[in-house]
Amino acid sequence: MHHLSASELSKKIKAKEITSTELTKLYIDRIEKYDDAINSVIVRIFDKALEDAEKADIALAKGDYWGPLHGLPMTIKESYKIKDTDTTWGNESFKGNLADEDGLAVQRLKKAGAHFLGKTNVPLDLSDFQSYNKIYGTTNNPWDITKTPGGSSGGSAAALAAGFTGLEAGSDIGGSIRNPAHYCGIYGHKPTHGIIPSAGHELIPNVPEPDLSVCGPMARSAEDLRMALDIMAGPKEREATGWKLDLPETKLKELKEFRVAIWSNEEMAPVSSEIADRATMIGNTLDDLGATVSFNARPAFDSMHQEIVYQTLLQSLLTVSMADDEVKVIQNIVDNLKPNDFSAEALIARGTVLSHRNWLRTNYQREQIKIAWQKFFEEWDILICPQQATTAFSHDQGRISERKLIVDGKEQPYFQQIFWAGLIINAHLPSTVFPTGLSGEGLPIGLQAVSGHYQDKKTIEFSRLLAKEIGGFTPPKDFI
Repeated sequence: MHHLSASELSKKIKAKEITSTELTKLYIDRIEKYDDAINSVIVRIFDKALEDAEKADIALAKGDYWGPLHGLPMTIKESYKIKDTDTTWGNESFKGNLADEDGLAVQRLKKAGAHFLGKTNVPLDLSDFQSYNKIYGTTNNPWDITKTPGGSSGGSAAALAAGFTGLEAGSDIGGSIRNPAHYCGIYGHKPTHGIIPSAGHELIPNVPEPDLSVCGPMARSAEDLRMALDIMAGPKEREATGWKLDLPETKLKELKEFRVAIWSNEEMAPVSSEIADRATMIGNTLDDLGATVSFNARPAFDSMHQEIVYQTLLQSLLTVSMADDEVKVIQNIVDNLKPNDFSAEALIARGTVLSHRNWLRTNYQREQIKIAWQKFFEEWDILICPQQATTAFSHDQGRISERKLIVDGKEQPYFQQIFWAGLIINAHLPSTVFPTGLSGEGLPIGLQAVSGHYQDKKTIEFSRLLAKEIGGFTPPKDFI
């Protein structure tokens, strides 16, 4: 029961095959029994969850049905606001930062009938491929507790994989929904930028919508992603005065109708042969089913240029809170950079001191990349590509600047693999990470299904159809 999809669980509650109270108690029992080994659900509001579950059962008995998530217990990433709980982003400076109201995503999920068991762990400031911080400690991967579940939505993915929750929501600026989905063998959707408001996913109130960052659903099935997307997406109240969201449905009903490009590897950001081979395998499977498949089609831009544009915009956003004296130090570094220096330090430095004029110039360059993607998706429906360079790696809490990733026996910089996340998020495209089965080491491998702007339902539907051919989520053996 605990590993069923949210869609299946909601149907069982509506059909009165199980009560919301029974399901809530089941998840609470599992968290209390098993989460010491994982440390995913780090903020727990179990008494409130049981009260809400009872209210859901009483309402259903009276014939009052609240919505598609009626009575469903769920958790959510710590960075979302739930009334009367801390929202710290793993930062000790924000301990005691109690929310005085629910954030918008939480409000919408509650309106659809869900209630909350608690919140799940994140890295400091949501800025790592791992999920640990001094407030809540380290979260482990249910497939192997010596390895990371990913970040920054690592607690979210771990809780779903371990069967502690019915549904989840994360956020993504550099793969923070997608890399935990890949590492933990679940589904995660990074939506088209701007369709899910970030209100209530913030440390301080009234922050404007960020450039790159998005909020999005995480689940154990593609059907759940679709359902949660419909609930979470749409303009805030102010914008809703003048516009509404109308995402197109895909007209493609079978996998053989899709035109699919496979981008299995990239010289500037190599992935393991096992992950590249998995992407190729998916392409071969689709080809056998009659789909139109290309292993060579690419959008018409230079990969290095794309990465520079993304990193420059990313770092300008991540370092916006730096003090003036720190910026002066960075400015001195930039003044002495060689024009062709594209090291991580150089990219960070350039982004840190990006003036508004230069930001506009960089944004213009990004617009040309967006146009290239638009033309690409006039010819292709889906792009399949890796999400990370390897499967889940062992915990490494050393200095970030000194970390290395081992890819097929070769060292590469820790953040080099962000290329695959940035490739998509820089252009504001939708991407669904879907499970493809296990590696030889017994760890999940997920891949990205990407499409054009506002084609979110196409990537999710593709992932749903593909699961019928290759299988979908499977639970880790130690948490069945």
